[in-house]
Amino acid sequence: MSHPPVQLATFPTPAEPAPRLAAAIGLGPEDLWVKRDDLTGVGGGGNKLRKLEWTAGAALAEGADTLVTTGAPQSNHARLTAAAAARLGLAAVLVLRGAPGDSRSGNLALDGLLGARLVWAGDVDRAGLDAAAAEVCERLRASGARPALIPFGGSSALGARGYVRCGEELRAQVPGLRTAVVALGSGGTMAGLVAALGAGSVLGVDVGALADPAAAVREFAAPHLAGGITVDGLRVRRDQVGAGYATLTGPAAEALRLAARTEGIVLDPVYTGRALAGLIAAVRDGDVRPGERTVFVHTGGLPGLFGHAEAVAYAEAGAGALAEEG
Repeated sequence: MSHPPVQLATFPTPAEPAPRLAAAIGLGPEDLWVKRDDLTGVGGGGNKLRKLEWTAGAALAEGADTLVTTGAPQSNHARLTAAAAARLGLAAVLVLRGAPGDSRSGNLALDGLLGARLVWAGDVDRAGLDAAAAEVCERLRASGARPALIPFGGSSALGARGYVRCGEELRAQVPGLRTAVVALGSGGTMAGLVAALGAGSVLGVDVGALADPAAAVREFAAPHLAGGITVDGLRVRRDQVGAGYATLTGPAAEALRLAARTEGIVLDPVYTGRALAGLIAAVRDGDVRPGERTVFVHTGGLPGLFGHAEAVAYAEAGAGALAEEG
């Protein structure tokens, strides 16, 4: 059964020109735009709200009183699931990989502020995390609650509908769009963009969240394909993962610095930092060219920067260097 989405954010989000960043990475001053999905509003903003409008909307329509989801300790999706639950008058339980640590900064601080209950699943793989969430749902049902399990990253065919809408916004906001560049994590964001814009018009930069993110994109996009659009020829870069999902790579660190100092836009170390690093690499190797209109999709994630020790140290070192020069 199809249910209407709930309203959790204000759309369309802005699409802003970024001429100084464009020049810094080798594009023309009118070539680069930034789609500000970090400005979606609720819970600190970010791309997951577009998906949650559909997945949480279905949960509410089916009578759920608790949203349960999974993620890494600094999961943006978990934070926004907690925010969506608060907005809708529901409880939230976040099943997170790992164990509680000394720091509760970044997204974890907001999870607590938003009223979410945390369940730590230990050192488990994706299957183990899913099993832990299923067990949590069983315990909640036994206690009389009505839980709804929101998928990892909010990504599913249903959640991808939110990014079909984003693609439609982009078509109207940026005429002549050649390439939309976006972080590729659990697959739903890129899937919706592909369904709206076509596989050749979306460049996904793998962040290392899944072993085969392209397969997830194909699965989630399939129900939304129309007008001759297919998933053939997906454009995926897998050269920005580095030592792993939670690490700060050198190119991502440089991308954070560049976006901040050219446009005053703050990225996060896991998703948008890697995505901009992927765009820079794509310009360097000719996959994205000057004279073509390109959009960088800023999917948010800023709170996660403050929970990432490497990124905080990198940012603080830059501030210290500037102070010394002054």
